[in-house]
Amino acid sequence: MLDHVGFSVSDFARSLAFYQRALAPLGVGLVMQVGAAETGAGNHAGFGEAGKPTFWIGDDDKGAGPGHGHVAFAAGDRAGVDAFHRAALAAGGVDNGAPGLRPHYHPNYYGAFVLDPDGHNVEAVCHAPAA
Repeated sequence: MLDHVGFSVSDFARSLAFYQRALAPLGVGLVMQVGAAETGAGNHAGFGEAGKPTFWIGDDDKGAGPGHGHVAFAAGDRAGVDAFHRAALAAGGVDNGAPGLRPHYHPNYYGAFVLDPDGHNVEAVCHAPAA
């Protein structure tokens, strides 16, 4: 069901150092960092295990500010991502990224993003190659 979660932080460097130390005893480490050039919204760091980031922090989520949430739901295929995006917009969500490849995460990362009624960034993602 859930693929990953994350939220905005007020001081990226401080939070990055905090989570690197706090999560290490759990076997969770820094897997990936991306910046505004890739995301269009500041610096982000993904923590996880075995090369897969499942927990993210970011210093700016398009101006939402600290405490803003992000959740990504796993989709079985790319058609599911497309269907999620259409349904979320029809339900009153605001487009925050049309369905498509996000190769800065990995070559098969296919996701779509919407803002829910409270401004949280909700995503559906499929990691499988195109059928």
